Amino acid sequence: MLALVAATAVLLAAGGTWVLYGSSWLRVEKVAATGMDVLTAEQVLGAAAVPVGAPLVSVDTDEIEGRVRGRLPRIDSVDVVRAWPHGIGLKVTERKPVLLIKKDANFVEVDASGVRFDTVPKAPAGVPVLELNAGRSPSARRFDEERLLHEAVLVAGALPEPIAKQTVQVKVGSYDSVVLELTGGRSVTWGSGEQSDAKGRALNALLKAAPKAARFDVSVPTAPAASGS
Repeated sequence: MLALVAATAVLLAAGGTWVLYGSSWLRVEKVAATGMDVLTAEQVLGAAAVPVGAPLVSVDTDEIEGRVRGRLPRIDSVDVVRAWPHGIGLKVTERKPVLLIKKDANFVEVDASGVRFDTVPKAPAGVPVLELNAGRSPSARRFDEERLLHEAVLVAGALPEPIAKQTVQVKVGSYDSVVLELTGGRSVTWGSGEQSDAKGRALNALLKAAPKAARFDVSVPTAPAASGS
C-alpha cells in the first residue's frame, strides 16, 4: 500500500511538472501593459521583451522589471504579475516632472527625487523651468549647482498642484534665495528649500486671501505676507 501511495505521488508530481513546464496549456500567449501617461504600450512591451511561448511558471518577473526600468528611465516602478493561464501583466508608474532644465532647444525633465529622466523638445504644460543664477553668490563654492538643483526640486515638489500649474519659473540665486515666478507677473519669495511643505500651504492660503496681490513672501511660513496689486 505504501509503495502504491508513493508511486502515485511521484506520478502526480511528474504530471504537475509536465503541465507547468512541458505542456502547451500554461504558456505565455498574451502580454499587456497599463498605467502609462506618456509612454505607449508598444514601448513598454518592447522594453520588457517577455518570452512569448515560454512556460508561464518559468518567466522571471524580476528580470523583466529590471529590463523595463533600465531601458525606460521615465518609468519609476513596474509591477510584473502572472495572469494564469496564459498572460503576463505589467502595471507601470511613470515619473512625473516637477521641474525642467533648459538645455539648448530642449528641456530636461526632473522628478521630485531629483532624477533627470528624459529630454523633450517641448516643455510639458504646468511644469516650471529652472533659472539658476548663483555665479556671484558668496555661497557658490559651498553650494554647487547640484546642491542648488536639489533645493529647487524640494521647492517644486512641495508646491500644491494648483500652484504648480501657475508657476512659470523657479529662480535660484543661492541656497537661501529661491524665487517663484507665477503667471500674471506675480512673484513669490521662498527663501531656502527648508520647510517647503509649510511654505506651500502658506502660499496656497495667501493666494486665496489676497488674489489680487503681485508679491508674496513665504520665506518664514509662520508669518507669510502679500503686497502690491
